[in-house]
Amino acid sequence: MSEKPAGQRPELADFWDQRFRSGTTPWEAGQAPRELREFALAYPPAAAGDQAAAAGSAPTHPPRVLIPGCGSAWDAAFLDRQGWETTALDFSAAAIETARATLGDAWRGRLLRADFFSFAAGTTYDLIYERAFLCALPRHLWPDYARRVAELLSAGGLLAGYFFFSGEPKGPPFGILPEQLAGLLAPHFVRRADRPVAESLPVFAGRERWQVWQRR
Repeated sequence: MSEKPAGQRPELADFWDQRFRSGTTPWEAGQAPRELREFALAYPPAAAGDQAAAAGSAPTHPPRVLIPGCGSAWDAAFLDRQGWETTALDFSAAAIETARATLGDAWRGRLLRADFFSFAAGTTYDLIYERAFLCALPRHLWPDYARRVAELLSAGGLLAGYFFFSGEPKGPPFGILPEQLAGLLAPHFVRRADRPVAESLPVFAGRERWQVWQRR
């Protein structure tokens, strides 16, 4: 059987270039979602903050956040306006073009066209924000995602965001089962929060949850 063309393979940038250039982006909300806004206002969460303080490592700087698969970068723009040290990353050239338009001249963070799995971070992060990135990855890349997130977070750092739960075999979005997510993350993380999402986009409606996982 011949290999699918690049534009039909979601592990390649061409797949996402085509969707951004055609405006086929049903995962884009055009604004920062409610749970992220609430999380940012309350950061750091009490459990995470208490543990970090007990370890003598409570951050004294603005939170350093990485947003992999940033897409149009509405969430990155919001966190930047809160004064967070924000790095937004995508391997799609078309996504980066769209992100530049969203961010405009007021943007103070870093916008990188790069591969999440191999880019030279040069630092660790206090937070990695998950929004439609894990579910964009073919399932064979999920173990690499878990290892890379653990590698890029500081001890006590947080993986926070939206996780898409579904048993549907096709994608994207590629749904994960709760026990699969726990199996991926539990070796490196403790789950600190788990709640339903108030205002899901239609593509995710009824099948996503806001979760916070803390790096051991």
